[in-house]
Amino acid sequence: MEPVDEELYNKDLICTQDWTVEELEKVLNLAEEMKAHRYDHPYSQCLRNRTFFMFFYNPSVRTRQSFECAATELGGHAQFLEPRAMRLKTATTAGETVEDAAKVMSRYAVGIGIRILEDKISAYGEGDALLKEYAYWASIPIINMADDRYHPCQGLADIMGVRNHLGKSLKGRKLLMVWGHGALARSWCSVQENLLISSKFGMDITLAYPEGYDLDPEVIEAVKANSRERGSRFEVVHDPVEGYRDADVVYCRNWMSPQAYKNGELHKQGEIERALKYTEWICDTNKMRLTRDGHGLFTHPMPVDRGHEVTDEVASGPHSIIYEVAENRLHVQKAIMALTMGVHEK
Repeated sequence: MEPVDEELYNKDLICTQDWTVEELEKVLNLAEEMKAHRYDHPYSQCLRNRTFFMFFYNPSVRTRQSFECAATELGGHAQFLEPRAMRLKTATTAGETVEDAAKVMSRYAVGIGIRILEDKISAYGEGDALLKEYAYWASIPIINMADDRYHPCQGLADIMGVRNHLGKSLKGRKLLMVWGHGALARSWCSVQENLLISSKFGMDITLAYPEGYDLDPEVIEAVKANSRERGSRFEVVHDPVEGYRDADVVYCRNWMSPQAYKNGELHKQGEIERALKYTEWICDTNKMRLTRDGHGLFTHPMPVDRGHEVTDEVASGPHSIIYEVAENRLHVQKAIMALTMGVHEK
């Protein structure tokens, strides 16, 4: 038995920015193959008799379902784990260290997925730091199932959906990433991941949000660097309408402000109350008419806060690709698992 891909075998995926465009293309191309040949692909048994561990600090709908389906369809098993039910060391409790846990689990499974979001940490960046600590100690790949900074599987699913409608070359295509008001204090992970991968694939990007909702400056600098390298455009505006003009893709999503964490705590209710005041920041039919030929794609990582981030008419409209992108999570995750953990007979 040999690795499905010798170069990517055992490689961590914490953020798409850590992978080259060529490596990401491998994932996307294999995901397309697996989507077309879902149950009869040559790698459909590449995880046979193998286990993938899934750490869920936060609950999920699509993430757990899609990873469990992915492991099954590759002939393996995804084991659901809740850290609160395990004896893991924390800042306030005794238990097993990350080093010990990672080294032992590396002898049980072929990969570890971790999901840890905004309300399970006390300051921005802690979730991402935890994944990197596991990656340091583990001898098997760590897959980011969403942390407070990045969401690589969602980013790959997003770009897969967009390319299906606009073609593999996205050079010159415009993405509007626009803040949406809402009754949720959402983390930055899906938004930042989309900006990174979209700029990596050469899209022109307009980032629109109200004053006071800046994203991670380090991530934004990486987006700018990607854009310079690809010869594409990146701009930030604070107008709820103008960015829609001639957009090929509109991604409307609520996200929290940089002031969300204070004194080691997420002030969720305050974030919600503040966000709900910006009622003009909703994606609706009138704004979508400003997109390219009035037919711009609408996308969202879900769950959708309908009536706040976007109207039902747009979210369920003919140019919405939200369900296609949600399905793509399964296929890109199968491809990631096959390339980083899978083996096959030559």
